[in-house]
Amino acid sequence: MHDTPTIIFEDNHLLAINKPAGWLVQGDRTGDETLTDWGKQYLKVKYEKPGAVYLNPAHRIDRPVSGAVLFGRTDKAMGRLTIMFRDKKVQKSYLALVLKAPDRPEGVLKHFLLKDEKKNIVEVLRLPGGAAKESITRYKFLKKIGSLFLLEVEPVTGRPHQIRAQLSAVGCPILGDLKYGAPDPLPDASIGLHCHSMELIHPVRQEPIAIHAPLPETDWWAGVL
Repeated sequence: MHDTPTIIFEDNHLLAINKPAGWLVQGDRTGDETLTDWGKQYLKVKYEKPGAVYLNPAHRIDRPVSGAVLFGRTDKAMGRLTIMFRDKKVQKSYLALVLKAPDRPEGVLKHFLLKDEKKNIVEVLRLPGGAAKESITRYKFLKKIGSLFLLEVEPVTGRPHQIRAQLSAVGCPILGDLKYGAPDPLPDASIGLHCHSMELIHPVRQEPIAIHAPLPETDWWAGVL
């Protein structure tokens, strides 16, 4: 199995887990164990809960991506989190290792993404059309690490494969991301994309919280530190 998840924030209403690459957030046709299953078992054991444990993810990150995933532990928190994500009130920041530097040191990418559900890949369009949905991503170049380039990336919208597809569309594919233009895979089948922080107003306590997910301990992320 893949690396073990770690808890990075916990209170009565929320649970945030640092997801190792390779874990699914929610179940799919593979039937593999999910991060949600792992979180429920963690809560069940820690609090000696009989019966079913309530835990729902407020968002997802792709299987080969690592980093922070936020869950609601109560109906009340979950309902409010859903609205906050919908209204773009949660600021997510990713680190991306890309194979080529972007043309400008910082900028905003705007495209329209069309998801092919059967192939699980998205097509990037310059102009709106059909079922394509607008996708907006901010990026900032941080530093060069060997032959790689480190970007800080903030998705404004929350489309499937958004960061991966948009960076690829501007000639900056993510390390190891074969689906979106990288020539070679990484040994653990991960990609160089990590959700390293989230900032939001706590849905119940109404105070600001910041959640940080440490980087994976792999050779390719070592240079970032």
